[in-house]
Amino acid sequence: MTIFHCVSCQQLLTREVAPGEPLRAPERPVGHEVVSPRMAPGTFKVNFDASLLIFHPDDVPGTALHPDSRRLVGCCGLAGQDGPNLVCSGCGVDVATKESDCWTDNLVALIASAVTESDSSRPSL
Repeated sequence: MTIFHCVSCQQLLTREVAPGEPLRAPERPVGHEVVSPRMAPGTFKVNFDASLLIFHPDDVPGTALHPDSRRLVGCCGLAGQDGPNLVCSGCGVDVATKESDCWTDNLVALIASAVTESDSSRPSL
């Protein structure tokens, strides 16, 4: 299993996760309903250019909403189109974008350069 930490302060950002595949292809929501999460709980996927790590929204408890309300735009949730909207709950640095609106996908995309990865099964010294 893998866990991800903030590169700036080493705050734990994610639950234990394992590589996985999306549960479904991207879909366009109907009406004002939020679609089901793209990833299963406990899984993540590296995007096509390795710049983002895609997670189930519940797998990033070490994050908090961005303090800039202009990044929190959305109708039924967060659109994620105005820059990163999640910060590290430890130091406040931008770490991810959450999409959860009625016209977007339903996922959290961690910025790969903002996190470090470690094996959670390895004993710490």
